[in-house]
Amino acid sequence: MSNPLSQRTHIVTLAKTWLGTPYHTGAKRKQVGADCLTLLAGIYEEAGMIPPVQIPYYPNDWHLHRSDERYMQGILHYAHEVQTPLAGDIALWKFGRCFSHGAIVVDYPLMIHAYVGRECVLEDVSKADWLNYVGEKSLKRREVKYFSLFA
Repeated sequence: MSNPLSQRTHIVTLAKTWLGTPYHTGAKRKQVGADCLTLLAGIYEEAGMIPPVQIPYYPNDWHLHRSDERYMQGILHYAHEVQTPLAGDIALWKFGRCFSHGAIVVDYPLMIHAYVGRECVLEDVSKADWLNYVGEKSLKRREVKYFSLFA
């Protein structure tokens, strides 16, 4: 599948098969459990775009206690930063001290992601204040970056 447009469509199609997967930190099994990181790894692995990724154990609140950009550095092994996300790309938000929440772009602002206490969902992130703003009733925008595995 060398056509980037068909690869992007394939990623989105695979991502949709993960909808409803319960949230479970560190799990990477469709319809059984995933978190936002393992969801991305599982989708890109299934698409054959990356080799199987061995993700070391990490506590659910790792991003609150560390400043190391571990999540973003992992993504940068396979992807490059882009300014405008397209279908099949990755969005990465800053929570706590570093970029620590990821999603697959379906058709911006629609994204598929998993978050603590929720199953894997399709969400219009432009309407998700918890993703867009830092703190309750804040006007400070949450930082977000986009990455692509496509040339």
